[in-house]
Amino acid sequence: MSASASTRRRRAVRAVILAEDDRVLLCRFRFPHPAVPTDATVVWAAPGGGIEPDELPLEALRRELMEETGLVVDTDPPHVWHQEVATPDRADGYDGLVNDYYLVRTTRFDPRGALSDDDLAAEYISGMRWWRLADIAAYGGTDLFSPRDIATPLAALIAGDIPATPVMLGL
Repeated sequence: MSASASTRRRRAVRAVILAEDDRVLLCRFRFPHPAVPTDATVVWAAPGGGIEPDELPLEALRRELMEETGLVVDTDPPHVWHQEVATPDRADGYDGLVNDYYLVRTTRFDPRGALSDDDLAAEYISGMRWWRLADIAAYGGTDLFSPRDIATPLAALIAGDIPATPVMLGL
C-alpha cells in the first residue's frame, strides 16, 4: 500500500494571537496531545484545534478560540502559516498533523473560554501564557514549542511581514 493511501492526518486550525505589546498567547499542551512528541511532556502551541466534519476552517477557528480563550473573532484573519507533521504510530489513529495558522491581532486579555478547567484538561491544555518573542527565542528549559522554531516566523509577523500565501513550517 502506498504511503498516501495509508495516511490519515488530523486537520486543525490555530490562531497566532498577537496583543498590542507584541506578546503571543500560547497554550501549554501536555502529553498525549498530538502536538506533544512521546519523548516530551509539554509543548507550547497556538490555541486552536481540530476541524469538525462539515465545518469550514474559519468556523472551526472561531469555535476553538471561543472555547479555549473566550476571544471572539468577527473578521476573516489572514492565513499566515501551514504546517504538516508526520507522527506515525500514534495511538489516536492519526499518522500526522496538518495545522493552518491565522493571525489575530487584539488587545491583551485574560484568556477564559467557554470550556471549564476540566474540559481544557480533557483537551490536554494545562495552562495559557502571553510570551514575549525574546523569551521564546532565549528559552532554555525542557518544554518544547510548536513549531520548534516559532521565534523565526513569529518575528516576521511582529515586524509586519504578513505573507500573501501561507509560509510552510517545519516540525
